[in-house]
Amino acid sequence: MTDQSFTTTLLVEATPEAAFAAINDVRGWWSQDVDGGTDTVGSSFAFRGNHEGRNVHRSQVEVTELVPGERVAWHVVDNWMGFIDDQSEWQDTRIVFEISPTAGGAQIRFSHLGLVPAYECYDVCFNAWTFFIQDSLRALITTGHGEPMQRLDSTVRAESA
Repeated sequence: MTDQSFTTTLLVEATPEAAFAAINDVRGWWSQDVDGGTDTVGSSFAFRGNHEGRNVHRSQVEVTELVPGERVAWHVVDNWMGFIDDQSEWQDTRIVFEISPTAGGAQIRFSHLGLVPAYECYDVCFNAWTFFIQDSLRALITTGHGEPMQRLDSTVRAESA
């Protein structure tokens, strides 16, 4: 049986080191609403995602591996999504960025290991990850400006926490 985990590949005209630095700038491409360290092995960060001014997704993520210019890996410790019934879908999954040099720059192979088509969130997560990797991360790497979700103000965060 083949692994059905979500994977997408991104080619950029930038060095593997520049790609690595951008990946670790989680606030620059995924969500501005991130608290904690994203660039040290053993650190953890709280991610909050919003849609139309509502908190719809929270995750606690641990940084498990950092190999400059080559690899970034995270472990999703805890997760909540306001649009699914089974809140365990992301728990204990791994998010991995594998970076390799190419003739024109770098290739990033993004995998969310454990995020599979049978999950209730798969279609929404497929679309979201595709946007954040193919559009937002690409833009951060190539222009210096990604398209992360905006930080919710503190009253909205408190109401939806």
